[in-house]
Amino acid sequence: MMATAHATPTRAVPVPTRDGGVRVIGRANRYRRSRRSELVIWWREIDRVLLGLVLLLVTIGAVAVAAASPASAHRLSTQQKSLGDLYFFWLHLRWLSLGLLTMFAASVLPKETARRVAIILAAAMIMGLVLVPLVGTEVKGARRWLNLGISLQPSEFLKPGFAVALAWILSWRARDPNIPVIGISMALMGLVAVLLMAQPDFGSTVLFMAVWFVLVLLAGLPVRHIVGAIGLIVVGVIAAYLFYPNATHRIDAFLSGGSEFDQVDLAMRTLLNGGWGGTGLWLGTRKMALPEAHTDYIFSVIGEEFGLIMCGVIVLIYCAIVMRVLLRLLDEDDLFTVLAASGLTAQLAGQAFINILVNLQLFPSKGMTLPLISYGGSSTIALLLGVGFLLAITRRNPYLSRDTLDPKDRPQNMTAQL
Repeated sequence: MMATAHATPTRAVPVPTRDGGVRVIGRANRYRRSRRSELVIWWREIDRVLLGLVLLLVTIGAVAVAAASPASAHRLSTQQKSLGDLYFFWLHLRWLSLGLLTMFAASVLPKETARRVAIILAAAMIMGLVLVPLVGTEVKGARRWLNLGISLQPSEFLKPGFAVALAWILSWRARDPNIPVIGISMALMGLVAVLLMAQPDFGSTVLFMAVWFVLVLLAGLPVRHIVGAIGLIVVGVIAAYLFYPNATHRIDAFLSGGSEFDQVDLAMRTLLNGGWGGTGLWLGTRKMALPEAHTDYIFSVIGEEFGLIMCGVIVLIYCAIVMRVLLRLLDEDDLFTVLAASGLTAQLAGQAFINILVNLQLFPSKGMTLPLISYGGSSTIALLLGVGFLLAITRRNPYLSRDTLDPKDRPQNMTAQL
């Protein structure tokens, strides 16, 4: 927990020195020392390995956007406006800088404060999703953005807030096993799904449902309910295919194997064009015909210019992030912390592997970016905000011992943070 900065006194304070003298410390010096102490505590408690892995992905992403920027800039240039080759790279650096500041600001919050902020964020973004069909901006047939001076996609900011809010609801079970937390969480998931499908955004709906399913499993869902939940998900997918045109189109395109003009097929050809070692930075050729090279299909650009080995390294980094969080939670005794950290990690890793599987033609196209790597505006900030929440929730005093998590008596050993 972060030390709280006390109010500075209105007068100078005398402090004895080593040589027996007295040194006067003013208000400004005391404030600086207090802020320095807070940063020292933050650095001691934060998961520095997790932070390093995230920053490594962000660095790889900046280079990847620089590689993909010429392809997207050329495709989007017109006779009236010609975009420079690094147009999206410079924009990405601006959004990335803002996102990193957001991540740092969230990571310094105490766990309880981070939880409250995330819950308020989730509520605000659900209201935003309600407004999207009414006053939202339509792009490429989908109405997902609100124009608030800048283009804001509520579903992106809902992701970290939803994971934390859902964890908070499920953690009520530790205080009172009779509270119908599963039913409440299902109602919340149903509301979010309806709002997302109205945009339409089938890909994000699948991701939210996956996060929900992971958390209810960790919360101790009975086996019969697990079977029922799986059956409900299967029925939902079938119903979406039969009655939801957006899902029908994507699934049919996936099952048909695509064509030489299909985006997913172009992505696969681009991915394999560089072989194991890649063609080299800015030497790729197939990326120039690839739509959304800097966002949805940036993994294929990485494969062409930096090789399949680099693609494998990226996959390993995502796996390392998941394993690091799981190891961090092994001796955690607070149910909310376990659920919130797991939900945020599932959201990040789930989005990453859906994007990668789409590029490998192993999953229907979802229009989903590769987290921490793809170019993005609000999506980049939202993802790094989620990482900030994750770092805040998993902060731990290294000098305090904890009881090992025992799933058998979880309700007795864990306390929900309200």
